[in-house]
Amino acid sequence: MNIIVTGSLGNISQPLTKILIAQGHTVTVVSSDPKKQITIEALGATPAIGSIADVAFLANTFKGADAVYAMIPLSFTEPDLGDYLRRMAENYAQALKKAKTQRIVLMSGWAADLVKGENVEHIFNDLDASITIMRPGSFYTNFYQSMNLIKGKGLIGKFLTLRYSGLWALLTGKNGLLMGNYGGDDRIVFVSPKDIADAVAEELLLMPKEKTIRYVGSQEMTCNEAAKIIGGAVGKPWLKWVLLSDKEMLQGLKMAKLPEKLAETLVEMQAAMHSGKTLENFHRSQPKMGKVKLSDFAKEFAAVYHQK
Repeated sequence: MNIIVTGSLGNISQPLTKILIAQGHTVTVVSSDPKKQITIEALGATPAIGSIADVAFLANTFKGADAVYAMIPLSFTEPDLGDYLRRMAENYAQALKKAKTQRIVLMSGWAADLVKGENVEHIFNDLDASITIMRPGSFYTNFYQSMNLIKGKGLIGKFLTLRYSGLWALLTGKNGLLMGNYGGDDRIVFVSPKDIADAVAEELLLMPKEKTIRYVGSQEMTCNEAAKIIGGAVGKPWLKWVLLSDKEMLQGLKMAKLPEKLAETLVEMQAAMHSGKTLENFHRSQPKMGKVKLSDFAKEFAAVYHQK
């Protein structure tokens, strides 16, 4: 099969490309970074260098493909995340329609149908194609974004330790934490990008007659259980996941200089996870869980953690 993989050499797209090449498929990888061309070619794939903001580029790249994996990279610089996601989704839809692509696997998220600003799945409804929506849980790789919080260094780290763990923790050097407006004993489905890549690779070869939705997960546990695994791997067995209110989380994101609408969308996404509705939807679909455990990822995380 002739398959197009978007997402450059990201956490999902790179292992997906390797899987498809190993299966004998012809793979084109879309990337906006010309520096990735050599690495893409080394994998045995053909690079297509351009932007997903360019409909003509996408349509030309998709032309003649048997299947397309379409994903929109999350941007933390766009002032309005919802508007950005809509624009990129519309670009994809226009290009796929022009190219007359028959099989489309679209990356979404497990809270997409619960968060107004994030849900762009409906934009693809009018395409005359076989479409599968992928709704993975919370990525293992999201823990990298919390590395500084886990380290608990500097005045901010000491302040957070004192506020949420107490004076004794501060005095005994038990600093660092995870935090969000989901956390504590909230049960979450975490997922490895490698397991997502396996699931996408399976879907690309199928041709369901009606639109399908596939949830993807690797391991379900509470946030504090996840914190214990990550903490144990980095030498902080006391690590915990502090549950904030929506208001506290929004204030924190604004202090971190995130655009207001982006901050509001992120808070809404986490609130959906705290509510348990994402987990209900996941259980309702009864998906088969992946193979990669959080403890496996924690070893990779620890190696990066101790390098910085």
